[in-house]
Amino acid sequence: MKDKKINILKNKISKIQKSLNKNEKPEEIKDEQKKVKDEQIDYKDKYFRVLAELENMRKRMQKEKQETIKFAIENIICEFLPILDNFENAIKFSQTTSEEIKTWATGFKMIQSQFKDLLHNYGVVSFHSEGNQFDPSFHEAMEILETDEHQDGTILKEFIKGYKNENRTIRPAKVKVAKNKKNLNKEGNNHEKK
Repeated sequence: MKDKKINILKNKISKIQKSLNKNEKPEEIKDEQKKVKDEQIDYKDKYFRVLAELENMRKRMQKEKQETIKFAIENIICEFLPILDNFENAIKFSQTTSEEIKTWATGFKMIQSQFKDLLHNYGVVSFHSEGNQFDPSFHEAMEILETDEHQDGTILKEFIKGYKNENRTIRPAKVKVAKNKKNLNKEGNNHEKK
């Protein structure tokens, strides 16, 4: 009986040893688990990076689309500015004519007001130039007048209004600019010396 129990225990021990031999050692199992965990962390990190990249790309494309639409609107508005200028000129001219034409001018003023409201809705406003200093980002010099009566670079007359929005100049104002005779003489002397 004792021998039988010993044989059963030996068999059980043998089975346990065989199963241990078939399976990896505990150290190898831990190494494999660590490797799988590291891969899992790596894949998770890559997944979040791809998600972030996709979100950034979506935002960038949306911003580019908005800028494209904004520039398209600004280009269309630029096409309407000469028409608005003609309305303003017609209204100015109408003030010196008959009552019938002044009545027509009232209708033109309403249309002009609608144009200005439309421009305002898109953030486009005209800017005043006369009396200000010349700034090439806002003004285009059409004429230069030599004078000692005004400070150098002062805008004497605005031929065509300029328009801008919060970011850039839509159309520069076409202006007449003062240039001091003294500065012209100095520049002339500098050119002669060279």
